[in-house]
Amino acid sequence: MPNYSFRVNGKTVTVDSWDPDQPLLYVLRNTLGLHGAKFGCGMAQCGACTVLLDGGAARSCVTPIRHAAGRSVTTIEGLGTPENPNAVQAAFIAEQAAQCGYCTNGMIMAAQALLDRNPHPTLEQVKSALEGNLCRCGTHTRILNAVMRAARA
Repeated sequence: MPNYSFRVNGKTVTVDSWDPDQPLLYVLRNTLGLHGAKFGCGMAQCGACTVLLDGGAARSCVTPIRHAAGRSVTTIEGLGTPENPNAVQAAFIAEQAAQCGYCTNGMIMAAQALLDRNPHPTLEQVKSALEGNLCRCGTHTRILNAVMRAARA
């Protein structure tokens, strides 16, 4: 069985996979026990499964494990802790930017990718960066406020 080595949240891991097209999301959740990325649509349309792949936002539900080989993956578990959240996580908490919470992982990870490449985005740039992440609960204004707060932090 082929194996794939890559970094997850700063640690090198090697996983076996019978299928080189197995979604990274399944490996993260089922093999590595990292449950922050969620299965939403399975078609890269909702953003619930967003992780950082070499620093860019990637939909792990459609990213084959073979594409992660030799690369760096960051999940929401790698950003901060409940005791010491990173700036984006802290801003989401301060702005109460979660309702049901299902989209929160994807929103935070997409926001982190944006802030990593553009630390001082405009509101329009934030909206553009998050437009592929769906939220049905109606916390859009709070989510936008949280990202702008994180940018100021």
